[in-house]
Amino acid sequence: MNRSALKEVILYFLRLGFTAFGGPAAHIAMMEEEVVRRRRWMSRDDFLDLIGATNLIPGPNSTEMAIHIGYLRAGWPGLIAAGVCFIVPAAAVTLVFAEAYRRYGALPQAQDALYGIKPVIIAVVGQALWGLTRSAVKSRFLAALTLAAAAASWFGVNELLVLLGGGLLVVVAGKSLTRTPGVRLGVVEPFGLAVLFLFFVKVGSVLYGSGYVLLAFLQATLVERWGWLTQTQLLDAVAAGQMTPGPVFTTATFVGYLVGGLPGAAAATVGIFLPSFVFVALSGPLIPRLRRSPAAGAFLDGVNAASLALMAVVTLALARSAIVDWTTALLAAAAAWLLIARRVNSAWLVIGGGVLGYALPRLFPS
Repeated sequence: MNRSALKEVILYFLRLGFTAFGGPAAHIAMMEEEVVRRRRWMSRDDFLDLIGATNLIPGPNSTEMAIHIGYLRAGWPGLIAAGVCFIVPAAAVTLVFAEAYRRYGALPQAQDALYGIKPVIIAVVGQALWGLTRSAVKSRFLAALTLAAAAASWFGVNELLVLLGGGLLVVVAGKSLTRTPGVRLGVVEPFGLAVLFLFFVKVGSVLYGSGYVLLAFLQATLVERWGWLTQTQLLDAVAAGQMTPGPVFTTATFVGYLVGGLPGAAAATVGIFLPSFVFVALSGPLIPRLRRSPAAGAFLDGVNAASLALMAVVTLALARSAIVDWTTALLAAAAAWLLIARRVNSAWLVIGGGVLGYALPRLFPS
């Protein structure tokens, strides 16, 4: 085991776990900046293959990217360390929010900080998308496929269908260049840690898509079927997952704490993330072999192009909610300039955006 590489993995993903705001697209952009451009742990093409692979398996994409990177950098110990170090800081911050919520009946006010963080995140994701697209879109055919995938996603086509369709189209064309759960109303399930754990294992094993898809699962079972949460509590739990750094699936930590205290938080957190470690452990060693196969390589090219299209659509949606006035527009532009011209680390830009977002309304009250 390479102890130096394992230490690098631990320190990097601990830091990222405390600073990675903005959702999966932003997290992946921050990873690309660090592991491809700064540390050169892998090539951009290898990074693209990981994006395509994580999009094809259930679970939180950015967490699975962290686990893949840890495995490639430091083997099996790195696989575990990267995932744990990325998840634990977010879960710890979410626990603080959950305790404040249970004690005071409301979430701590973090909206001012997010006001400054969100436009910075748009700049980070935009820069990563530009670099990744230049590597992934290697022909006019792949460019057309990327645009078609973006249009399909924009008009609501299921993400998995977009990814599989992109991969299959490239295979067929030979252009490679390298139900939500059923609902039963009013049936109250007695609370139990084992039931809670197994429920979140199931969710982590089958869930594709964003935190809004997670919301549908939790609404159907925990609110309407089992009656463990109210609608308001569920929405606040999802908000907590969005407001804290790291994986948005730490919504499960918040939910587990509300219904079962610290043991519930631990059961829910381990349950929802455990399948990701299993899926990456099974699929990670296969990716280099897939790339060496002409047909599988073509499929990966198509999936990579479609994955970037999905990221672009998500980024546009985020930009509409993040850039809301001249201040946020200037923050996004300044962050983009610092990233491109000065190569400032994105983690510092996120922290700076949060500080400015919190300070500006107090320095210049309206």
